[in-house]
Amino acid sequence: MSIKSMEELRKIREEHQNKVKLRQSGDNPDGKIEILIGMATCGISSGARETLNAFVEEINNQGLNNIKVITVGCIGYCHSEPTVQVNMPGQKPVLYGNVKKDKVSGIINSHIKGGQPLNDLLLKVDFERA
Repeated sequence: MSIKSMEELRKIREEHQNKVKLRQSGDNPDGKIEILIGMATCGISSGARETLNAFVEEINNQGLNNIKVITVGCIGYCHSEPTVQVNMPGQKPVLYGNVKKDKVSGIINSHIKGGQPLNDLLLKVDFERA
């Protein structure tokens, strides 16, 4: 498809605006819990796709509608892939490493539902919000 004018480009942008939500300010206006999964090459080769699918399946199976799963690029901890960051409103982000699909239900049940992060998977970082 070739675009022949700026007006045509604007029309395409408007049509797709609702399909794409850009994270411009880092804010979370809808107050949902965010699960960020590193899906760069290093993550995918370490099993991040299976981890992503396990999160989506577990969230759907438990009927949790206050969580959004977001794929991101490299989080910067390639040695600990797959990496998962959990952002809960009003709390500091928590970064997990080596999150294989069999660890997903523990993160959801213990951390997200129970408020207790899984210490054995935590990566030690200090940041306000990624």
